[in-house]
Amino acid sequence: MLRIRDLRRVYRIGGQEVRALDGVSLEIREGEYLRIVGASGSGKSTLLNLLGGIDRPTSGGIITPIGDLTLLGRHERSRWRALHVGMVFQTFNLIPHRTALQNVELGLLFAGFERAERLRRARETLTGLGLGDRLDHRPSALSGGEQQRVALARALVKRPRILLADELTGNLDEENSASIARTFADLNRQGMTIVLVTHDHALAAADADRSARMSYGRIVWESA
Repeated sequence: MLRIRDLRRVYRIGGQEVRALDGVSLEIREGEYLRIVGASGSGKSTLLNLLGGIDRPTSGGIITPIGDLTLLGRHERSRWRALHVGMVFQTFNLIPHRTALQNVELGLLFAGFERAERLRRARETLTGLGLGDRLDHRPSALSGGEQQRVALARALVKRPRILLADELTGNLDEENSASIARTFADLNRQGMTIVLVTHDHALAAADADRSARMSYGRIVWESA
């Protein structure tokens, strides 16, 4: 599904060169659950941002079903994200003055759906994640675990081909982390491709198909 070839991302900070990614090559198969681990600063989040089309690499290729992301313009990369990719992060990034339903509806805003269909899908997705009685609650009225599930619903409402998750349980307690781990396992069993970056022990021990470890911008170990 995704073929990553010699991917590099170099930043310059105060005249110093920082190699966030330094020649990453990796294949992610359709329907696979790939777990990526590594210390803070190893390049994991940079890799996810490139796979989601948020950023562009300095060099290398990312071959997707719609072509090489590195050759696409901003509009085309935004369309890749809108139609095919769900992204969820440690910081929930919910809009404070919007309800849970409205926050999730926004996940479909650029996918071409009419508002009635956006609301229907948002309501259905939130209910499926156990938040059917929290639709009209704003983020400040939700617990940390509930906010994370709203953020996850926003990523899932578009029914993406691939889900990219970055340290999404970092602000959650053990019970909520375990709940998210079960949700991910269920999504993968339903056929969703998942790429998960995590330090969380509950998620790190989850039944991923394959694991990779990053260090200093490189893949230093990869399971079969």
